[in-house]
Amino acid sequence: MKNAGPDTAEILHDASRDWSQQPYRDNYLALFEQSLFCMANLDLEFRIMEANQHFARQFDWRPGQGMERDFCELLHPSVQGKLKNELIRLADGQSPRFADHLVAMGAQEAVFRGEVTGIAVRSGVGRVDRILVLVDPEDSENGPQIISARRKLFSPMHARILEGVAAGESTVQLATKLFLSRGGVEYHVSSLLRKLKVTNRPALISKSYSLGVFAVGQWPPRVRPEFVSD
Repeated sequence: MKNAGPDTAEILHDASRDWSQQPYRDNYLALFEQSLFCMANLDLEFRIMEANQHFARQFDWRPGQGMERDFCELLHPSVQGKLKNELIRLADGQSPRFADHLVAMGAQEAVFRGEVTGIAVRSGVGRVDRILVLVDPEDSENGPQIISARRKLFSPMHARILEGVAAGESTVQLATKLFLSRGGVEYHVSSLLRKLKVTNRPALISKSYSLGVFAVGQWPPRVRPEFVSD
């Protein structure tokens, strides 16, 4: 994460403060408007109510665009469920803050990675009345990867081959299970390598995970349905 500096660290240190009181309110507004972070205020249904210029720029929004949009819609399917649960805990007052890895869909459906921090902001009566999110995109030498989570990348056969490779199955095992010749399996694997622009099986699986093709924490691996054509 970027060096937030002592002022930012102090302002964000205690999420249970009453931010409606001075001087915290002035500090909060200054942080929101001047921070180098991408920042947004969410209501308790996770709709974006306010976003600073860095947040808008990350998603290629014009001034005022994106307001009242569900923040969770910006998240990649590979992290959407987990981060939504974290936000629910904030809104319910079960947790004051969280920090986690982020994969999100930016401008033109470009996937970018980084860190996200969520903070429950409390009102004068101590109840959570909004959520502050800070997004810190990681620097990438190659720039963001362009891929749509809604794009059907794989045929059903390619999906089964990819799952088998991810599970460590050999060409012979895949051929037996899928009623293919060994040459047929190798043909499909070569097609997958070209599709994802990688050169070998380990890279194929690593890139598939990085793009959210596989559901996180599931074994044996399963390709997410939204990536498979009907």
